[in-house]
Amino acid sequence: MKDKKYDVQYMDIDSLIPYVNNPRKNDQAVDAVASSIINFGFKNPIVVDANNEIINGHTRLKAAKKLGLKEVPVIVADDLTEDQVRAFRLADNKVAELADWDEDMLSAELSFIDMDMESFGFDLDDHEEDDEVVEDEYNDELPEEPTAKLGDIYKLGRHRLMCGDSTSPEAIQTLTGGSW
Repeated sequence: MKDKKYDVQYMDIDSLIPYVNNPRKNDQAVDAVASSIINFGFKNPIVVDANNEIINGHTRLKAAKKLGLKEVPVIVADDLTEDQVRAFRLADNKVAELADWDEDMLSAELSFIDMDMESFGFDLDDHEEDDEVVEDEYNDELPEEPTAKLGDIYKLGRHRLMCGDSTSPEAIQTLTGGSW
């Protein structure tokens, strides 16, 4: 781990160079980031290399432009190698995808907040209690002879689904290929 301390500096927005090969598609997040900047300030600086090319913060730059900002907070990470810059660009975005929400705790936190959280990308309909039960309208007749047979295994992407008894150790061994 490097011990270098970085200073946040304010730079002209037009001096920042977006990375042309940025693989992240972020246009759908710009409004939420802009809302965050409006409500909380620009608390998460853009990170650039020694040439002012963006390492991370492309969405923040787009949001700042949308808001008409002239300067934004920036950290210049001039101590990274080219390989580290490329890796950091990807890792910074990927690690956030690895975390999941505890839906119960999220709902509790959202219930205490008196702000429009939808403007930050939260879908509040997912966190409201549904008092009404809606029955599925499944009217198709079931086949006399089912297609799936006991022991059949279906691959669903990287997942596997088995028609079988989930309480049977033998079925679990078959499903997991013996890795259980």
